[in-house]
Amino acid sequence: MHSNEVVAVVVTYNRKELLSICLDKLLTQSSRCDILVIDNGSTDGTKEYINDKIEKGLVLYKNTGDNLGGAGGFNYGLKQAVKEGYKYAWIMDDDTFPFNDSLEKLLKADRELDGNYGYLSSVALWTDGSLCNMNYQRVTPYKLIESIPEQMLPIVMATFVSFFVRIEVIKEIGLPIADFFIWADDLEYSRRISMKYPCYLVPDSRVEHHMASNNKVGIEAESEDRLWRYKYLYRNEVYVFGREGIKGYIYLLLRFCLHNFRIITKAKECKKEKLKAIRQSFFGGFNFNPDIEYIEN
Repeated sequence: MHSNEVVAVVVTYNRKELLSICLDKLLTQSSRCDILVIDNGSTDGTKEYINDKIEKGLVLYKNTGDNLGGAGGFNYGLKQAVKEGYKYAWIMDDDTFPFNDSLEKLLKADRELDGNYGYLSSVALWTDGSLCNMNYQRVTPYKLIESIPEQMLPIVMATFVSFFVRIEVIKEIGLPIADFFIWADDLEYSRRISMKYPCYLVPDSRVEHHMASNNKVGIEAESEDRLWRYKYLYRNEVYVFGREGIKGYIYLLLRFCLHNFRIITKAKECKKEKLKAIRQSFFGGFNFNPDIEYIEN
């Protein structure tokens, strides 16, 4: 049995210290919510580290048994939120630190809109108070927000760093695509929703995304042992932007050429491996047609 209409769904993997801070922030919200931790098979003693919160009933803990990636974790978590009968799901990574009124501001926006929206997105700030470069919302599939607006702003894409969605929308639209594993799963899901419903950035609702750096790292600067991650990035983006039609394919082609150029001109190591990784992932995306999973009523 749950005591609140909102459940915060937090996906974690081997970051127990950050997770614990995130949970403390959620437990001190001015508007109360239940908390569901989805552990992607952590091996760092995550459950033991937060066990006091679990035993006190402050947190519901679910272990997926394996690392399903962020996409699989959010798929798993939203499925649980629907089955438990919540009205809203508020989803985030384990390094998201909400302000004490973050949820209150989202619920205020929900009332002002009278529920006429697909999802709401908070402003994500880095640790120095500047906008987090990884979490800019998009006002079109190709245009990022330029600054924090004064009023609610219609958007079409957002990340899963403080993403507030009505359960009824999840039932209709389906779940995030688990096969994405990492990268672009939030862009795909937020765009899938915005194709049917108006969606908004809520400027008064703010969170801190506690990343180690606010600099974007492209494939040209990555180490060889991390190149495996990029097989998901370009493949997933082909699926996401290919859905936009001719404009989407033009965007993908330009992005493909730009990233190849950056490798050729800026990469200090593994140029051939990086060019191969982009090529295989990009062209593999044209044969990537994952199923969308729906919750049975």
